[in-house]
Amino acid sequence: MQYQPLSYSFREESVRMALHEVKLCLLGESGVGKTCIVNRFVSDLFSEHESLTVGAAFTTKTVRVDDNSILFQIWDTAGQEKYRGLAPMYYRGSSAAIVVYDITSERSFNEMQTWITELRQLGPQNLVLAIAGNKLDLESSRQVSTATGETFAKNANAIFMETSAKDGHNVQELFKEIAESLPLDKIALENKSSTLKLSRSSQKKENNCTC
Repeated sequence: MQYQPLSYSFREESVRMALHEVKLCLLGESGVGKTCIVNRFVSDLFSEHESLTVGAAFTTKTVRVDDNSILFQIWDTAGQEKYRGLAPMYYRGSSAAIVVYDITSERSFNEMQTWITELRQLGPQNLVLAIAGNKLDLESSRQVSTATGETFAKNANAIFMETSAKDGHNVQELFKEIAESLPLDKIALENKSSTLKLSRSSQKKENNCTC
């Protein structure tokens, strides 16, 4: 498949593409770089002093895969323990998830595994799952080997990539692989079904209106 970022414009070619809205969430311990990965992907920016996410942050970016436009609706969830109970609000209904750990922190890798277990138990079926070992620019301080991450991802049936949000290494490639792994036909049917249900619900409320 051919993949390329697509900025919003009303060019004739983009109008002809099929648009697929895809909910994607990022999970992982606080400080592993989830927000930095999102900022690098969406805006190609990086900050050494990124504020901690409160609850969750939302952003979007549209990319193109062959003749399809994929609108990623990205939910960047907070990693602090006090927000942990809110996570299901964001990963339910998601078509894809990225679980992030810091390659310089074995603790974050162990925490990543608990997120994977929770997603498998409570998350959507047929979720496209990716694991990102972030902070590859800190190779000299590595605590989790590439082989360890690859083995775990293989057993979890997940995409695996080591990234550096700081220098951008593998960030675009991570989202590219997710985009190319999405079952777009199934997502289109689900979006159509959700729209139909919403339309019927609105029509029912209008019919029952006594004003």
